Amino acid sequence: MSTQIKIAQARVLVIDDEPQITEVIDAYLSNAGHQVVVSNVAMEGLKKARDIKPDVILLDIMMPGMDGYAICNELKNDPVTSKIPVVFLTGKDRNDDMGKSFKVGGDMFIKKPFSCERLLEIVNIILLSTKH
Repeated sequence: MSTQIKIAQARVLVIDDEPQITEVIDAYLSNAGHQVVVSNVAMEGLKKARDIKPDVILLDIMMPGMDGYAICNELKNDPVTSKIPVVFLTGKDRNDDMGKSFKVGGDMFIKKPFSCERLLEIVNIILLSTKH
């Protein structure tokens, strides 16, 4: 028997250059009661993070122009966004990528493809761990 923990609505920012991925994440997390904001461009994602101050950021590593590591580094060095948890999403499966994710300030790392159920669990875990 699975028990579902009810999490209050949270603002989730998804930064991923693949619209088909952001659309699925947006639909699933919105249906679960979260407010989702999407960006398919790195610099726009940084601006949205500063503007909306989300409760959690889902961030792709491999993006054109500015990769997820650089975005996370900028977020963690900005007092406005430094405390926002970052969950890295990646198609890569190398341990050094996971290590680098944590080194630049990422809080969790999830490998693509992932189930929406698992992603929601991770978002909820992050949200629970950041509530005081």
